[in-house]
Amino acid sequence: MYLQSFSNWLGRRSMQSRLVAAYIVILLIPSIVVSNYLFSQIRDSYTNDTLKQGQYLLEMEKINILNQIEAMELAAQLTISDSDVLEYISTKEELPIQELLDLYRGPLTDMINIQINNPNIAHLRLYANNEHISEIWPIIFHERRIQNEPWFSKLDQLDGKELWTFKDKDFDILRRYVTDVNDQMPKVSLVRVVHAGSKRIGIIQVEMLLKQFSPKAFANIKDEGSQMMLADSSGAIYLDDNQPFAGHNPELREAIEQQFADMNVRGLHEKRFIVNKHPYLLVSTPIEQADAHILNVVSLQTAHERISTAEKQIIAANLILIGLLSIITYMMNSFILKNLSRLTEAMKKVRRGEMPTGLPLGGGGEIGELAHHFNKLIHTINELIAQGVKKQALTKEAELRTLHSQIDSHFLYNTLENIKMLAEMENQRTISDSLTSLGGMMRYNFKWSGEYVSLRDEIRHIQNYIAVMNIRFDEPIQLELRIPPKLLEIEVLKMSLQPIIENAVKHAWLGVEEGKSTIIIDVSENEDAGVIITLRDNGMGIEAGRLERLNEMIHAENWNNALTDEQVKNGKQAFGIGLRNVHQRIRLYYGKQYGLQVHSREGQFTEVVITLPKVLLMGRGSGNEENANRR
Repeated sequence: MYLQSFSNWLGRRSMQSRLVAAYIVILLIPSIVVSNYLFSQIRDSYTNDTLKQGQYLLEMEKINILNQIEAMELAAQLTISDSDVLEYISTKEELPIQELLDLYRGPLTDMINIQINNPNIAHLRLYANNEHISEIWPIIFHERRIQNEPWFSKLDQLDGKELWTFKDKDFDILRRYVTDVNDQMPKVSLVRVVHAGSKRIGIIQVEMLLKQFSPKAFANIKDEGSQMMLADSSGAIYLDDNQPFAGHNPELREAIEQQFADMNVRGLHEKRFIVNKHPYLLVSTPIEQADAHILNVVSLQTAHERISTAEKQIIAANLILIGLLSIITYMMNSFILKNLSRLTEAMKKVRRGEMPTGLPLGGGGEIGELAHHFNKLIHTINELIAQGVKKQALTKEAELRTLHSQIDSHFLYNTLENIKMLAEMENQRTISDSLTSLGGMMRYNFKWSGEYVSLRDEIRHIQNYIAVMNIRFDEPIQLELRIPPKLLEIEVLKMSLQPIIENAVKHAWLGVEEGKSTIIIDVSENEDAGVIITLRDNGMGIEAGRLERLNEMIHAENWNNALTDEQVKNGKQAFGIGLRNVHQRIRLYYGKQYGLQVHSREGQFTEVVITLPKVLLMGRGSGNEENANRR
């Protein structure tokens, strides 16, 4: 609609204006396309540079983390390689005080020195699966202290392999409830089962705070444009909450977790995403030894804003240049199209009737040729006017004939009313009622000149038709209506239901000797399909093969091609033409998604299902007035 309105508006402009508009479009569109392409390339180039830089930073940080992993693994290996320590935690007898002192001065001191020599290690602990020994703080503890840890039950399933876990806090395992500055700091733990031969004797645990494990992710540097963080095997994100980039932005943190989960599913290592209309780039690299990932999130907002600003400035410069070119083009067209303007003025005079015989312009070129054809056009118009006057006269004559036909029809209806009065005077109530129904049918045909009627009027016409037809039958046909009152005012095509009822009256009970004859009209509303009208009889039904052919003929695009030997019998079509006509009328007036379908079960019933749009018929007049009130 908008395109048509613009096309009409442009068509009313002068040729000079349209030429200038064409020049503007020819220059503006390529300029915009090229500019968008170039700036798209710039954005992609910036994103690729950012991606490479992020990958480089992740690889550098990965090297640091691998060094810390190696240090933690070495500390664990040195601890469990001391035979005296393993013998102590596996003994079933309590050692004398002197032996405990010797153990503390020897192997346990060596374990403490391992932690002292590597200050990045926060805790080095050996948990014994032996209640007979005494705990020697801060190295040897009983396993009961860690039995409630979520990772404890997983250790036996790893068959001696390492387990890496991350935690948000560094709790005091001694449960002394003393405030520790490290309590709020996240940490990473290396946990491994210790065996003596084939016997499980304990668990070794080496822990390190994440600020030492991944210095760049938990550094105190405040970066407004990016942040590095860690993710464990479950997808949980660990980052420095004190950094303003993601630590103070819960929506961004939640989005990072979702995007990282999607990357793991799709096997990606980088992904762009948007949070609150701000673009971001997420880059990850795996740390296989710790079953974790390093993530780096970079904001692309600043770069995109700078590129967008430059793009707007270039487009504004292009518009200014195009404006100057348009003014120059307009002035040049004014000089070139001067003769065409004179021709336009002459044509306006012809339109006002000042020069009815043609244009006084001649000469060669396009303008001379245009004047010649315009003169021919005037001659053709005069001939068409004469033909139009003749057609108008014929139309008036046809209208008079139609009026005369209507007068004859009303005369017949008035005569029918007189006969009805005579029947009532003779107390012939059956004849009187039948004449009333027949009169209603005639009034229905004479009253409505338009194509649309209300469902109420069509149903009343069917009731009259059934009443008239029941004169012929010993056992009258019962008409059962199941129509919600609110649907009685919907719009239907005139005479769209009556042919279906007529088919049922003529064919449904043919050969049926006994039983109650019933026709049910059920109307319902469907949110998707519109209004569904079902007309069902309890007659003999239709054989399955014949029903299939009937539906094919009703819905066939070409009626003649759909005919079979059964339809062409002695030069007459056997069945289906009335239903097809109703189906085609519905499709013609409402669209191809509407129409009818026939269902039947031989010996039980036949039903015709009609789908129509739900349209309320607001007007109660005739013809054009009625159609004008449809909505």
